[in-house]
Amino acid sequence: MNTAYVALGANLGDPAATVRAAFGALANLPESRVVQCSSLYRTAPVGKLDQPEFVNAVARLETTLAPEALLDALLEIEQRFGRIRAEKDGPRTLDLDLLLYNDYFLDLPRLTLPHPRLHLRAFVLYPLAEIAPQLIIPGRGAIAAWLPAVANQGIVKL
Repeated sequence: MNTAYVALGANLGDPAATVRAAFGALANLPESRVVQCSSLYRTAPVGKLDQPEFVNAVARLETTLAPEALLDALLEIEQRFGRIRAEKDGPRTLDLDLLLYNDYFLDLPRLTLPHPRLHLRAFVLYPLAEIAPQLIIPGRGAIAAWLPAVANQGIVKL
């Protein structure tokens, strides 16, 4: 069994309801089970600032799916929730990012693990630290060491 961490985010429609529903969709993934879900967090947008605030969370999965198969399943869930990739960092109905998969390092055209910006984003680090406070980010070190660097990014636990 493999351990994977998935970031969830939404800022269109009812984002809190969407993220909660997405937890349910993750629970229905084949060859996988949701082990733990973080609280929901309200966060300011990053990159493109003229859009609604986001609701973000992180889920820990146990899965026998390979990393790329898991990514395909996550993208399919996004599509079911109406995700349209119109602009980089733009508003979205649902965003699912594969953050970590065991302690794998992957650099593929479709997938980089660990996620290349996870250590720079409060909307990922805070919910991840909530459910895995002792986590070591491969190649980056302890998650707790990265939290002070993102403390000013505007995040509120709901």
